[in-house]
Amino acid sequence: MKRRRPQQRGMTLIELIVAFTILILLTTMAVPLARNKVRREKEKQLRLALREIHSAIDKYKDMADKGQLGQLKADADGFPETLEVLVDGVKVTGQPGGGAGGLMGPQQQQGIPGAPGQAAGSLSDSSEKKMRFLRRLPKDPFTNSTDWGKRSTRDDPKSSAWGGQNVFAVYSKTMEKAADGTPYAEW
Repeated sequence: MKRRRPQQRGMTLIELIVAFTILILLTTMAVPLARNKVRREKEKQLRLALREIHSAIDKYKDMADKGQLGQLKADADGFPETLEVLVDGVKVTGQPGGGAGGLMGPQQQQGIPGAPGQAAGSLSDSSEKKMRFLRRLPKDPFTNSTDWGKRSTRDDPKSSAWGGQNVFAVYSKTMEKAADGTPYAEW
């Protein structure tokens, strides 16, 4: 006859089942919360990236309209031909009265008459400096690449094919949708 020790400890089968059930419930509640947090963070990064690119396109267009970017492609309508132009930069022509209306930094103003470090009446051959609108092309957080969808001024707003004349707007190439059902490509 076996005697049972009064101090013997352990979990019964029912206690194990209850513990695992509670653990599974907590896990199933935590995973969707974590996924939503990751999605919200990606949406925030997408908004910032789109805002950064669109701001650079707008600055390029403003300078092109003022004639500060020299000779541009005729059918580009004053918009950049590619996104890489915003990173590589374009030559800014020296304008009387300080160049690009104060948009250039000291390094870019060196060849412009009246700029710091330049004699007041002298013109030099370096009167054209490069203006960069983006340091680097931001990554799309959903596709994890710098390959953005592009639209030109002559493209249909819902088109996914780029005409190639210029870059008027960019969008994410992901097929995913936001929580409200709008595709990220329409942001």
